[in-house]
Amino acid sequence: MFKKVVARAALGFPIGISIGYIITIIISLLYGEGEYYPCVDALKDAIGSESAAVVFQAFLCGILGIVFAAASVIWEIESWNLVKKSGVYFLITALTMMPIAYFTNWMPHTVGGFLTYFGIFLLIFVVVWLILYFVWKKKIRIINSKVGNP
Repeated sequence: MFKKVVARAALGFPIGISIGYIITIIISLLYGEGEYYPCVDALKDAIGSESAAVVFQAFLCGILGIVFAAASVIWEIESWNLVKKSGVYFLITALTMMPIAYFTNWMPHTVGGFLTYFGIFLLIFVVVWLILYFVWKKKIRIINSKVGNP
């Protein structure tokens, strides 16, 4: 299990950076009016330069990738039920995402900003969880029908 965590974490860092970069491209296309926005202005202001802010943000996106990827081994713990797996995975990812979102200024530094960002994170988590639940349920139903189980 430890080897899986390390292997996934190693792969998670560049994937996290890539996803972060893709998100900046999408945001720039939607809101940039022809300009590229590699990070929010508040992060540039807090750090002092755009290049340092982008490096900081990329590093933290890599950390997010590590955590999401490494924590995915939770889904393979057969002795845990689905509720426990879901809860532990959510806790690990939320406890990582929220401070990173705060430090990168992806959310306003207010209670309302935190609650809004957390709500969005929770909504995305639930939607992805439901999609994957029904996809796997269908796959299991197909496998069961092939081996003769109802």
